Amino acid sequence: MKNTIVSLCVFLFAFGSYSAQEAMPPHNEEGASVWVDSFKKALEKSKREKKPVLIYFTGSDWCGPCKVLDKKLFHSAKFIKIANKDLILYKANNPRNRDLVEAERLKENYKLIDKYKVNSYPTLVFVNHRGKMIGYKKGLVLTEYYYPFISSVIENY
Repeated sequence: MKNTIVSLCVFLFAFGSYSAQEAMPPHNEEGASVWVDSFKKALEKSKREKKPVLIYFTGSDWCGPCKVLDKKLFHSAKFIKIANKDLILYKANNPRNRDLVEAERLKENYKLIDKYKVNSYPTLVFVNHRGKMIGYKKGLVLTEYYYPFISSVIENY
């Protein structure tokens, strides 16, 4: 009898975990939105899913405003819901500690910094699936001011 109860509990736990995972939108362990690991993949996904790409230019280990934006915007439930539904995300990180980013990806990020003429952090650049810029916002403002900008890019895409 004891073995039956233990088996039943294990089954219910496993089934409940599986169902909960299937129902959740794509996210990482922290419940945040998924950031694509290469710009090329982001553009391919953009074309396939017919969504704009948000490129977030940041200096993750040295830029104070970037840290605030990351915490207050990108980890907010409101942004995560919008991003998982309507955006492809790519983080172009330019840290001082070069060990934080793979060399190939860092090279890719430098090309993007040059291509989109990014000269301050944080900067948000929206592009279509061909890499053409369709929106640009730089600097840190109150995070609530980003939502109308993000919404207008999504609506006009």
